[in-house]
Amino acid sequence: MFARLLSCALLGLEAIMVQVEVDVSPGLPAFDVVGLPDASVREAKERVRAAIRNSGLEFPARRITVNLSPAEVKKEGAHFDLPIAMGILAATEQIPDGRLSDIAIVGELSLDGMVRRGAGLLPMALNAARQGIPSMVVAQGNAAEASLARPLNVYGVGSLLEAVDWVRGGNLPVTVACLHEMNFFTHNNGLDMMDVRGQRGAKRALEIAAAGGHNVLLVGSPGSGKSMLAQRLPSILPPLTLPEALEVTSIYSASGLLEEGQVLVSQRPFRSPHHTASAASIIGGGRIPRPGEMSLAHHGVLFLDEMPEFGRDVLESLRQPLEDRRVTVARVAGAITYPADFTLVGAANPCPCGYLGDVEKQCRCTPLQVARYRERISGPLLDRIDLYVEVPRVSLLELTSTKVEESSFDIQRRVVASREIQVQRFRGTIHTRNAQIPGGHVKRLCRLSEDAERLLRQAYRKLQLTARGHDRVLRVGRTIADLEASPLVEAHHLAEALQYRPVSIWAQ
Repeated sequence: MFARLLSCALLGLEAIMVQVEVDVSPGLPAFDVVGLPDASVREAKERVRAAIRNSGLEFPARRITVNLSPAEVKKEGAHFDLPIAMGILAATEQIPDGRLSDIAIVGELSLDGMVRRGAGLLPMALNAARQGIPSMVVAQGNAAEASLARPLNVYGVGSLLEAVDWVRGGNLPVTVACLHEMNFFTHNNGLDMMDVRGQRGAKRALEIAAAGGHNVLLVGSPGSGKSMLAQRLPSILPPLTLPEALEVTSIYSASGLLEEGQVLVSQRPFRSPHHTASAASIIGGGRIPRPGEMSLAHHGVLFLDEMPEFGRDVLESLRQPLEDRRVTVARVAGAITYPADFTLVGAANPCPCGYLGDVEKQCRCTPLQVARYRERISGPLLDRIDLYVEVPRVSLLELTSTKVEESSFDIQRRVVASREIQVQRFRGTIHTRNAQIPGGHVKRLCRLSEDAERLLRQAYRKLQLTARGHDRVLRVGRTIADLEASPLVEAHHLAEALQYRPVSIWAQ
């Protein structure tokens, strides 16, 4: 007796359809799973046997062979439990197989037959929808998440018996994602720029960074507010669009980071790994690579506090993803590419003791110590940072002032207006922000006024700009002009962009 069902396997963020073939034949009782299963799939034998028996169904005392096809693809995870159990019941004619021919089944079974919530359901459901699969059966806890994949019909089951009753002709409600109930405009954890006292220059730089997608390095003494500013950057970024939210949610779903009851990640991610983090945790890794902090910060912010304290290998691993907006993790099991389109925000002290240039405390570092500290961030990585921002100590007058600071909502409105201008500019291309303007298109897209051209010529000569530095200044100037809805980059836009060069605060 034979039965065939559909399920899914997850490779990175790419899901592939898997045929679960079950053969039940006479012979000594045995239960084998083939098709390149990992340990968790092989252990399904014990979970499936107990779940079927504890659900009041018959587990056949025969030879059972389960093949997961295609056999050359590594299968991992416990989500094959439910399709294997349903296949055994169909092969032994305990349930009809007529409703199983065009439906994908995914779910982990507990020993009492309950179907448990698992990870990676959204990318599986999205792939099933792309493949034209009309319906999918998942755990009740994953039903709302999987229902984001339109026009897939998603049926949530709480137990093996519920799935069996449905196949026998019972009814299950189709789960529908209520997107209108989801708030796409909430700020990140309630943090707001109005909480930051003073620091007008740093706030202005972060507004420019949010508008154009520019990477930032905040340099200042301890306690000046670098981390506080960085944590509030997501609150002024444009709200996630639905396609962006689906991409971010797929990453978090595959990583098993969606919280119980969470359907969609509707806020810009903010990831802040500790400086002792390994390169594998930042890039992504494991025997079958999982997303790292770069990918978890996709469409959001990756904040490296105490940036020079990170390992050299960790910092150098950022270089390629900052250019390509994706990261490829190669292991023996294969190479997997994850999206990694994030805004990098680094925070650093000006020297090892942290008080170089501070008006209150005297620096005790030697010039050699300062030079070695700054050399921990390589030139190629520094070359990928557009804005160097000095964050000075906040004065007592600013700290105790009763003046109401500008809110994140007010800054976000200007950022959103600037992004709309950029969307029109890059229509029909793969680019979306000024920071992504290719070098060959900088001159065409960053048109200068006559005064701005004269200023740029002088700056190029006096500041000894490189070709890449020249283009970086133009990109930042273009963003500043967009914030004022100016079609041309004027001299004062360019002058402000030149202020964010690293000469005075880092590369001196």
